[in-house]
Amino acid sequence: MPAQRALHLYKQTQNAGDDDRVTRHAPLVKRIAYHMVSRLPASVDVEDLIQVGLMGLMEAARNFDPSTGVQFETFASQRIRGAMLDELRNADWASRQTRRNMREIENALATLEHQLGRAPTESEIARSMGLPLDEYQRMLADARGHQLVYYEDFEDEDEHNNYLDQVAADHTANPFNQIADAGFRSMLIEGIKKLPEREQLVMALYYDEELNLKEIGAVLGVTESRVSQLHSQAIGRLRTQLKDWLHR
Repeated sequence: MPAQRALHLYKQTQNAGDDDRVTRHAPLVKRIAYHMVSRLPASVDVEDLIQVGLMGLMEAARNFDPSTGVQFETFASQRIRGAMLDELRNADWASRQTRRNMREIENALATLEHQLGRAPTESEIARSMGLPLDEYQRMLADARGHQLVYYEDFEDEDEHNNYLDQVAADHTANPFNQIADAGFRSMLIEGIKKLPEREQLVMALYYDEELNLKEIGAVLGVTESRVSQLHSQAIGRLRTQLKDWLHR
């Protein structure tokens, strides 16, 4: 197994004191990994968490200073969790700038929908953001693959007390299980019904008919890039309508 190979390589390169700490605290890595993975999506492989957790434990063993008065297990636990959280964040495709851009778009959508009492047009959204239409559409294209739910949806606005960190410490939290609940599905269906007709069609072709973006473009008579923009915008609209659920 990858975790066992990592531990074996470590033993070949470290001194006896560090090796002893790693060997004695290796079960801590598995305990933290299983504690975290039970509250994460099924796509997260516990073995991957264990492997990066072992790397965090090895780093803790190398850098531990007993003179600080901190117990090694406390010090190591922080490094192990940190390594696992970094791995989970790095696995997320979207850059921070892309995510910030989409948050700005979602905020503009929410404000305009409240003001207008309807779904705003692209031109209205771009104008409210102080952007030329082509720049707004570029932001949408850059956000290709934007999803309904992210880990960051469960963190505070200041991003200092985020959901991933809570997962590491709070074994009652399990928001991802809520994605499958009836309330969420009902809200999602209602949200799709409120989308502009063309965006409804994009969502239906993409998720129900399982066409790819190029095929959808052929149906609509537009480019693949344009379909990507419409899809990102539809996801942004849905996220604004599901905002209360995402942040409850």
